[in-house]
Amino acid sequence: MRNVELHIDPTTVVGVRRLRGELVSTRAGQPPVFDDKTSFRVRIDSAEIAIRTDSLSNLLNRYTFAYDGSPVTRLTVATEAGRLRITGRLRKGISVPFTVVAEPTVDPDGALRLKTVSARALGFVPRGFLSFLGIELDDLVHVKNRPGVRVDGNDFVLGAAGLVPPPRIEGRLTTVRVEQNRLVQFFGPGRSAPLKPPDPSSNYMYYRGGILRFGKLTMTDTDMELIDQNSEDPFDFFQDKYADQLVAGYSKNTEAMGLKVFMPDYHRLRRAPSSSR
Repeated sequence: MRNVELHIDPTTVVGVRRLRGELVSTRAGQPPVFDDKTSFRVRIDSAEIAIRTDSLSNLLNRYTFAYDGSPVTRLTVATEAGRLRITGRLRKGISVPFTVVAEPTVDPDGALRLKTVSARALGFVPRGFLSFLGIELDDLVHVKNRPGVRVDGNDFVLGAAGLVPPPRIEGRLTTVRVEQNRLVQFFGPGRSAPLKPPDPSSNYMYYRGGILRFGKLTMTDTDMELIDQNSEDPFDFFQDKYADQLVAGYSKNTEAMGLKVFMPDYHRLRRAPSSSR
């Protein structure tokens, strides 16, 4: 992928600046199915992924901590001097407002660590933040069907699969930095050779090799490139609604019997979203 704004839901977006990886089937003997995000995992070899703070807030609220009995709610993430400032409310008998300033770092196992630098609750600094909140760690990290999330001391540790819903992500984080209103993650080790899409001049998602099912079609020795019709801004793509983008665009066969699919950005669609896929 190159320069793709990948929708998790209508208002939550992950900015894929570049990505090289594989779709790995989750079902023995069956290929990945583009229409079913639980049918495959994304195994990242190398990538640069930027998440805006509003989307990061959505991910934490809607997915990571969206389970019955979650002790934290109404999380909001902002950037502050190269760190993340996380505000929210804690269910502790009463609703307790808190603020945590965290420094993103990378653990030796390639997980993202949000290292607590300072914390405030009810307007003052508690001696031991998690102890003050009275949270049992097992309760805090028991995220149903959300692997890769744990607490270590006062720090949150998130694996690649800890933030997003399906398709599951596998990858080793190598570097992380905070830009204005964005958390940028770099994945490695980058051993796979770059793919050469038929149309490398635009923003794209390119799938090559293996078997891939999408819609009513099955492609063997897959050679399919999804191409942004407007390369002046990132390719705004929403997999849940890709049929709407497909219908609004057009496709061309290549001389090698591959397929180039030209799509408008999701936010540029003028037709009402379809009720079925």
